Amino acid sequence: MKGVSTSPSPTDPAHVPDGAADGSAPGSLSSREPRVPPERLVAEMVPPPRFDSVRFENYLPDPAQPSQREAVEVLSGFAAGIGGTDRAGGRKRRWFRRERHGGATAARGPRGVYLDGGYGVGKTHLLASLWHAAPAPAEQKAFGTFVELTNLVGALGFQQTVRTLGGHRLLCIDEFELDDPGDTVLVSSLLSRLVEQGVALAATSNTLPGRLGEGRFAAADFLREIQGLSAHFRPLRIDGEDYRHRGLPEAPAPARDEEVQRAAQATPGATLDDFSALLDHLSSVHPSRYGALCADVAAVCLTGVQPVPDQSTALRLVVLADRLYDREVPVLASGVPFDRLFSEEMLAGGYRKKYFRAISRLTALARDAAELRPA
Repeated sequence: MKGVSTSPSPTDPAHVPDGAADGSAPGSLSSREPRVPPERLVAEMVPPPRFDSVRFENYLPDPAQPSQREAVEVLSGFAAGIGGTDRAGGRKRRWFRRERHGGATAARGPRGVYLDGGYGVGKTHLLASLWHAAPAPAEQKAFGTFVELTNLVGALGFQQTVRTLGGHRLLCIDEFELDDPGDTVLVSSLLSRLVEQGVALAATSNTLPGRLGEGRFAAADFLREIQGLSAHFRPLRIDGEDYRHRGLPEAPAPARDEEVQRAAQATPGATLDDFSALLDHLSSVHPSRYGALCADVAAVCLTGVQPVPDQSTALRLVVLADRLYDREVPVLASGVPFDRLFSEEMLAGGYRKKYFRAISRLTALARDAAELRPA
């Protein structure tokens, strides 16, 4: 991750999208080797393109789910209280109150909100709306997934990450999940340091903060760290069904190989990959670069989709699915349907929520790709 590649990559301004309209053969994700300098990781911690225009005002609560409207009200108040800069140039009073204990300033109560709910109930919409609504300059607000946050620490180092994010007013963490004991200790320490510096926190997950890590490692051995994380947040439950399936047709059946190839050839900016070759390539690219891997891609065309062979490969595919979904990149594929990507054992294991999220998102992107199929 150190340094910048001298060869053209999807992160270069002069990069020409694959599958250009000049009739050339489509490129492939497997041929891309993006290089992203660490400092750019911080600058790009903003809501992804899919959520550029989301606001509290265009979130549509389900009338049958009062918790959704409550979430909008709570988060709107939370955003207003974070505070920007007043007319005199000083910082506004924070939404979180502080009190003195033995000469030191201590936070009273949770310093953040934690949106818990199922898939597709609009948690990321609300989190991005909070980022947009918070009255602070963009450079003093950060938005990223849990994986992107841990990748940032890996790129900058712990102390530099604390110094960098400690100057922010708000840190939004999407898809908050703990996959191993190291991440538990790392994130617990990082968020504690940021809270001490007055950073407001907001996070989304499908798992309540006190239950993070269950089924994945010996969570009892790290109970103190997990409880410490939970203490930073006020849980806010959001009920509802997956909006991606509300009144929508079932996911389209997989295309034939020749349909995928023809669509890739006919779509400017599309990529064409053999699924197994792409999975092999993902193992050689750090997940922090998967966003850059997808840069300028208009559509992803895959042939020979089949169940993933192991958990490491499956988790990499989950990250890629998240980055494609963030960027609204349609996915046209042949082979098995996306709901057969992960084995029954995987779907019953500790990472099942990640896998179900990936299935939900890839299914949505497959619907978006339906119009690419040859008539």
